[in-house]
Amino acid sequence: MDKVAFQDIWPEGASHCWGCGRNNKHGLQIKSYWEDNESICVWEPEEKYMAAPGTLCGGIIATIIDCHCLNTAVAGAYKAEGREIGTEPPFAYVTRVLKVELIKPTPTNKPLTLRAHITEKTDKKIIVQCSVYVGKKEFARGEMVAVRIPPIFWGYKES
Repeated sequence: MDKVAFQDIWPEGASHCWGCGRNNKHGLQIKSYWEDNESICVWEPEEKYMAAPGTLCGGIIATIIDCHCLNTAVAGAYKAEGREIGTEPPFAYVTRVLKVELIKPTPTNKPLTLRAHITEKTDKKIIVQCSVYVGKKEFARGEMVAVRIPPIFWGYKES
């Protein structure tokens, strides 16, 4: 895996998200990396995120899927052009559609592994699919549509 997480490269304006922002000390602080053509995120839930004893809240699951997929979309836009993440001109995307399927209750006492891949890319949108595993068992899955926006929204200067 790459040594630097996608989230650690984005500009300051894009680093305050509750799910993935490196500058949000109260957030989930997920980290995403490339592993071949798939992005990987390993995240350890805490009991404070439970819905019922020992079971992770579905909203938390949706958040980590959303953030991991969006970071995968942006990193994928750079990868498609053979560029390093964060190089000029910048790419910026936001979530347009998020679909989440909670397959079975997800435990709070084991690390979760999110595996995502891009299924479609155009100039204006990227579709990413993601599965959430504990060990080799799938507990949730999602699909998101990310749409391209002006980079100034995420704190990049106008060119």
